[in-house]
Amino acid sequence: MSARQRVRASQGDLGIHNERVLFLVFESMKWDIHALCSTASVNRKLRAVVNRLLWRQVCLCAAPRMTATLTNGALNGRIGGGWHTLAKLMFFCCGCKPTRHFRLSQASAGHRVKASRFSKTSGQSFLSKSCKGDLLYVSDMCEHQTGDKEEDHLGIYRGVFRGFHRSRTWACLIERRVKLEENVMCPYCAAPVWSMTAARLVPKSAARRLGSHDGSLEYLVCVNGHLYGSCWLVPLSSDEDGYEEEGDVEECFEDGRRRISYDDRTTRSGSFGSTGEEVVED
Repeated sequence: MSARQRVRASQGDLGIHNERVLFLVFESMKWDIHALCSTASVNRKLRAVVNRLLWRQVCLCAAPRMTATLTNGALNGRIGGGWHTLAKLMFFCCGCKPTRHFRLSQASAGHRVKASRFSKTSGQSFLSKSCKGDLLYVSDMCEHQTGDKEEDHLGIYRGVFRGFHRSRTWACLIERRVKLEENVMCPYCAAPVWSMTAARLVPKSAARRLGSHDGSLEYLVCVNGHLYGSCWLVPLSSDEDGYEEEGDVEECFEDGRRRISYDDRTTRSGSFGSTGEEVVED
């Protein structure tokens, strides 16, 4: 072996070794989200390793059952839009911008979330009757107050399909020749999106699940199967204010956004403790 070949071989070994070292370093840091984002911004090579290897591990640690379900158990495979987009969907509320089917006086900014709960039972409420065979995870809402009145509450939610290109929802969108929205991109993977309102694929059960009026919500689905949307929430009456459904306790922040109770917590930004949060599959 020539000197040049030895140098190339040692560089190749170093690349593999670096991936292993990076994995072990972030494993010891409990998959710290801040550190991962900083590392990915250093250069292209590190960003490629983080996107291909480390974000996948973040998803596995944060939501093992949801991740296994979305990949049909093929955890080393690919996922629509990439692993970094799934991690972003877990830890980021995308906020809301006005669309042609959802009027809003001003945009509501996105933000990172400390806890998220995703449910495939909730997802069934967002599927039309012809698409009930699809599997869709949808998060609990993140509430944003948009005006001076207490009743001006906006609910924002997000979700993800399993095998979207093989789903009935995809087939319906193609069969109906629904046009992609102009100048609107998915906040998680920057892919083109369809309006489910324009496609007439929003069932009434979605409004009931969200606590909204029929016609007061909108959600969009991108070509990679990411769902995001918003709705106007129906104000609670004084008789309902003190009611909490057993097993679904929520705590509220002063800014109007609500977070999940400790027992319902599933994914956490920052690091993952030894208690191990998991997505609620019901």
